[in-house]
Amino acid sequence: MTQEQKATIEGRIVDVLKTVYDPEIPVDIYELGMIYKIDVQPDGTVDIDMTFTAPNCPAADFILEDVRTKVEGVEGVKSATINLVFEPAWDQSMMSEEARVELGFD
Repeated sequence: MTQEQKATIEGRIVDVLKTVYDPEIPVDIYELGMIYKIDVQPDGTVDIDMTFTAPNCPAADFILEDVRTKVEGVEGVKSATINLVFEPAWDQSMMSEEARVELGFD
């Protein structure tokens, strides 16, 4: 896999991550800053590190499965491993400017 192919796949992954929402927040998980790492391997496997806005998120299982299913549906991805991490702890500074405006923080 070339760097260009890897970048294309990463872009597609970001696009699908922008379709995943926490049911309680009207902003996608990517713009919220909940995705810490997207690592595309040459064999088409993908490792994603993500977090939640709160460790006790009631929709955690639903969101994790939605992420895995959508990422595995991306052309060029063979499988996806979604790692739930809490370091560093999520805070509002991780949101994009778009998310901050949408949620009224700016």
